Amino acid sequence: MYYSNGNYEAFARPRKPEGVDKKSAYLVGSGLASLAAACFLVRDGQMKGEHIHILEEMSLPGGACDGIKDSQKGFIVRGGREMENHFECLWDLFRSIPSLETEEASVLDEFYWLNKKDPNYSLMRATINRGEDAHTDGKFGLSEKASTEIIKLFFTRDEDLYDKKIEDVFTQEFFDSNFWLYWRTMFAFENWHSALEMKLYIQRFIHHIGGLPDFKALKFTKYNQYESLILPMVKYLEAHNVQFQYDTRVTNVIFEKKGGKKVAVKIECIREGKKESIDLIEDDLVFVTNGSCTENSSLGDNDHPAELKEGPGGCWELWRNIARQDSSFGHPDKFCTDIKATNWESATVTTLDDKIPPYIEKICKRDPFSGKVVTGGIITVKDSKWLMSYTLNRQPHFKEQPRNQLVVWVYGLLTDVPGDYIKKPMKDCTGIEITEEWLYHLGVPESQIHDMAVNSAKCVPCMMPYITAFFMPRTAGDRPKVVPDGCTNFAFIGQFADTVRDTVFTTEYSIRTAMEAVYTLLDVDRGVPEVFASCYDIRVLLDSTSKMMDGEKIGDKKLPLAANVVKKKVLKKISGTVIEDLLKKYNVI
Repeated sequence: MYYSNGNYEAFARPRKPEGVDKKSAYLVGSGLASLAAACFLVRDGQMKGEHIHILEEMSLPGGACDGIKDSQKGFIVRGGREMENHFECLWDLFRSIPSLETEEASVLDEFYWLNKKDPNYSLMRATINRGEDAHTDGKFGLSEKASTEIIKLFFTRDEDLYDKKIEDVFTQEFFDSNFWLYWRTMFAFENWHSALEMKLYIQRFIHHIGGLPDFKALKFTKYNQYESLILPMVKYLEAHNVQFQYDTRVTNVIFEKKGGKKVAVKIECIREGKKESIDLIEDDLVFVTNGSCTENSSLGDNDHPAELKEGPGGCWELWRNIARQDSSFGHPDKFCTDIKATNWESATVTTLDDKIPPYIEKICKRDPFSGKVVTGGIITVKDSKWLMSYTLNRQPHFKEQPRNQLVVWVYGLLTDVPGDYIKKPMKDCTGIEITEEWLYHLGVPESQIHDMAVNSAKCVPCMMPYITAFFMPRTAGDRPKVVPDGCTNFAFIGQFADTVRDTVFTTEYSIRTAMEAVYTLLDVDRGVPEVFASCYDIRVLLDSTSKMMDGEKIGDKKLPLAANVVKKKVLKKISGTVIEDLLKKYNVI
């Protein structure tokens, strides 16, 4: 497997891998990574669909990319995924997945057309004072010290950040900035999360620094991501006769080690309550999604809180059982043993009449029933004790959604502190109480809040114990390589497999690991698109530096006398050159 860029290999169709007709594949889990791996096996590996078997513990596919209408509770989304232009592997895949809505179009086509016609941007990124005031004018408010700390982190080697926390590399001046408010609420970072992941995010998305205050860089699907992304993949795979086996919990993959090789020889599972095993030969390829951010999620309702489950759950136990067999298979306990540090809670609020929508429209400054972009990303309640954020994507968010209802996604980053209106931690709140806290911050008169929460909305809380598990401080080897050293027929895929330079908690990461796994094990003769190299582009670095400093020109900064003399000499030296033009173009001088 190798990386490539440019459009030469992007449009090439690889030759059929040697011996692929003799091979079979078993994929554990049916989340985005597993479905993507199956699609790459079909499209680029040219493996027969009937040779591909997807083993799923639940009764439906999709993993964390969900969106369902529960017959009792109503509409439910546990979260949403933000996308951008440079998700190279994701778009490489979805150009080949047919749309379920538009004839002769791919999922990428319809996504592209939608976001061209209705581009995303936010008119209200953060509020205070119960929605009466905008929190910010779009400026980051970084002090010189905080800016220097960001730059220092950007240039720090990975190995110097192993097992370090974000609070180990930043001081309070940084945490007091608007930059941190935008950053932590958009990506769900906490002070105790990994400094290494923070650095990787800054490098990966440096080209979007200027878009943090208004989300203009983001793109969203038409509907929830289950209907817009997962179902088209499932239909594509079913059309190629890929075998889906639900209600099957895989408990272990057994390896045989010989001559430096590690060969998966057996899959142990529980199917419909009965223990089974699948014997493997070396031509049988195994792809395991190790770990899950939504494992052990639980749902509440209007009258009941969502339970915070303490147990590790099936996917974590599977990874533990695999990891016990070889140190190269990673260290799951680094990620799944501290749920106080990895949990937060979301809630799906569905409005039922015309009482709440006017308050939404007043804040987001758009008609939420227009069918177009509504909030353009999350709106963060800066003075919320829960650090609450909420968003409305294009409505309807579900194909079955009545046109007079709105589906709102709410989340609280801090689940264990009492709220501002409801004096309880979010984790202990019923759906009605979460709705009341949200309505309070929308600016609904207090005398009307309870009645609206009970009669004008339905709320489904969702507690996720491991939602930010992949952000826990780590060191080399804690996440296993996509294809661990010595493995001939086995790969890890998804958010807890390790690949170069890309960032977890993205749809791109799941699909990239899937692509790398398939291309490696089948020796597909086509390059995997490398991660967009914006952090090596001097134009991006200059532009982002200027924007991070709220437009203040570096060349105008007051310096000590000696440094000022040097600055004048440098400016004189570059006068009339392309270097001067470049610095002026990106507002540095």
